[in-house]
Amino acid sequence: MLTAFTAGLLLITVSELGDKTFFIAVILSMQHSRRLVFAGVTAALAAMTILSVIFGQAASLLPKIYIHYAEIVLFIAFGLKLIYDASRMSTAADQEVVEEAKEAVEHAHLQEQQKNPWTILFKSFILTFAAEWGDRTQIATIALAASNNPIGVTAGAILGHAICALIAVIGGKLIAGRISERQITFIGGLLFIIFGIVAAIGKP
Repeated sequence: MLTAFTAGLLLITVSELGDKTFFIAVILSMQHSRRLVFAGVTAALAAMTILSVIFGQAASLLPKIYIHYAEIVLFIAFGLKLIYDASRMSTAADQEVVEEAKEAVEHAHLQEQQKNPWTILFKSFILTFAAEWGDRTQIATIALAASNNPIGVTAGAILGHAICALIAVIGGKLIAGRISERQITFIGGLLFIIFGIVAAIGKP
């Protein structure tokens, strides 16, 4: 369980920093109550984590040997893809992620009728949940949950998401311009490969 918790925490924390959902939290926290934004964003990420773990547990019903090799291939392939993406990134790529987050928030803002606490919570939840769907962290969580303790993966991943959300709403404006999506993507790629190697060493 401790191994699953640590894996979930490390993988999510590194992968989520500088991601689209991170900048959505940054931008929302500049416009609304930080507490409400943090609550909405964290709730969305926790819901996505639980859903991903359920998917992973469903996949675990497959023969162990298939899951073992699928996990190895998935992590290493994902890691190589992230490293490749990082090698092709420029400073413009960082700005592109920020712009995507701004567009998502502005689109929601145009449809917003009032700024009561429930509206802010709902907007934070929906924007984050939609941005996280199909993201690399969701796929990584599914893969981890397929072959690790589901409670450990869930707790570690939710804590990792909460840490990133807290960083975003408290000091997001200050550090947003200092986070390089290229560097984070490269580190995330290395981490995925390390998990793939660890999975390959372990028994199916």
